[in-house]
Amino acid sequence: MNSELKPKIRFKGFIDDWEQRKLNQFSKYITSNKTASDIVSDGLYDLYDANNIIGKINNDVIKEEYITIIKDGSGVGKVRRLPKNTLFIGTMGGIIAQNSNIDFIYCNLIKTDFTKEINGATIPHVYYSSYGNNEYYVPSLDEQKKIGMIFNNIDNLITLHQRKCDKLVELKKSLLEKMFPQNNSVIPEIRFKGFTDDWEQRKYKDIGIPLSGGNLSYDSLDDDGDKKCVLYGDLYTKYDCIIQDIKNRTFEVGNSIIKNDILFPQSTTVDAYSLISPACLNEENAETSGVFVIRPYKNINGNFICYYTKGNIEQRKKLSKKAQGLTIVHLYYHSIKEESIMIPHKDEQDKIASVLLDLDNLITLHQRK
Repeated sequence: MNSELKPKIRFKGFIDDWEQRKLNQFSKYITSNKTASDIVSDGLYDLYDANNIIGKINNDVIKEEYITIIKDGSGVGKVRRLPKNTLFIGTMGGIIAQNSNIDFIYCNLIKTDFTKEINGATIPHVYYSSYGNNEYYVPSLDEQKKIGMIFNNIDNLITLHQRKCDKLVELKKSLLEKMFPQNNSVIPEIRFKGFTDDWEQRKYKDIGIPLSGGNLSYDSLDDDGDKKCVLYGDLYTKYDCIIQDIKNRTFEVGNSIIKNDILFPQSTTVDAYSLISPACLNEENAETSGVFVIRPYKNINGNFICYYTKGNIEQRKKLSKKAQGLTIVHLYYHSIKEESIMIPHKDEQDKIASVLLDLDNLITLHQRK
């Protein structure tokens, strides 16, 4: 907002200055005495707690869209918008619009820092009697509606992509459980048409050549570097089972890796299960450090090995038992090289890896959107 009380950008046709007003001048506070004990089996209307719908009720609902703010305890100050003909439990306070637009109010409240209004040492509290005096810049009702509408549409798009993303994540989880053999079986629960042969039991030492080395660190990174770089910590924070779209660069040489190489992080401060986080390089080459590498033979798809090793809960638990250490947990190639893994024909490996990679790319696409 500039000194003329006008935003830098606005919808065509609006030229008047915005007014500075207190929240309690364009909203009204509402309360609820409902608790979980008020839920009935034949209720018509949703009752919300701080996070979700907890049941149904039959009376005292709010007839218009409204906003809730947690007023007591954990999550104090959390803002959410709720639909009409619903109600909330008493640990929250509610706000409805008063000669204003509820979407516009919500846009302001979600960027409000309630820290200075919070009081209470043992149980934190925040009350409308305090934050209701906060001042905001407010335009005409018509301009409020325009602004509220566009942000509401954006929220709906975000929700849509989040739902699509969640469904894809669940689909991937289901496939990881069913596309790999379980409980000593030699075939998976589901597989692609045309594949009928039993999977063969191999050992990790049979899938490729082990490599290690490199002394790269985060101090080695340089935005202008001529080499792509993957550090062991990136396997926990930047990549899942696939390494692509590498951003880190360096001028230094570490452990040089090529496409299809499998990287296993060698240490973590979390736990042994988390340490089993292999990822396969899907770019032509890079430098790495703090990992051991398995360079697969021609009949092995590195993506398949990583999806199986990290995505199959049984396999991940089995390998985690080979980790060593308490404060810092370590994993070494010699600790897992004798461990077994079920391997199908290369064509089936490729098919499974391709489908899971496509799912990962779709998930990433919706996350970015």
